[in-house]
Amino acid sequence: MEPVKRVSGRMAPLDLADVDTDQIIPKQFLKRIERTGYGPFLFYDWRARGNFVLDRPEYAGASVLVAGANFGCGSSREHATWALRDFGFRAIIAPSFADIFRANCYKTGLLAVTLPESQVRHLIDLVSEDPSVEVIVDLEAQQVRGDGFNYRFEMDPFARGCLLQGLDEIALVERHDLDIATYEKSRAEWLPSAR
Repeated sequence: MEPVKRVSGRMAPLDLADVDTDQIIPKQFLKRIERTGYGPFLFYDWRARGNFVLDRPEYAGASVLVAGANFGCGSSREHATWALRDFGFRAIIAPSFADIFRANCYKTGLLAVTLPESQVRHLIDLVSEDPSVEVIVDLEAQQVRGDGFNYRFEMDPFARGCLLQGLDEIALVERHDLDIATYEKSRAEWLPSAR
């Protein structure tokens, strides 16, 4: 996973609460085992109806999704975060996230930022009026800022550290390779080996 220090770019508004993972990436696309290639299927059912906000040309290429409360509720499919990243999003701003979804975001290098409802509403209104508005989501400074606003956010220190250093669960374990090798050498020969 690459380190995440800041995300800058245009925003796309998804002015809906309780967006569940079943809508983010429908079940029929969960058969694949790769972590890439899910972007075209993001919000598949909603996009099939036509005139979906993310298909509008003015929001093409947005790197920050601004959404309503309880984003990512529903089943715990990590495919949802893969689809969002594959579509081009690097950060999501919402008043709240489902816990498992937020954890999956951090594990895949997707920055999930919680801001108060009033600040999220301001961002949604701002980008709805002017799709060219750019924003900086600065994980180091823990700020979401743009022309005329600067919002501070909090984040779990462990998750923040992992994102800043680009450490996923495998990389966290690999930091202990020497200790693991030392332990393996000291184990009784009759025990199963990782080799």
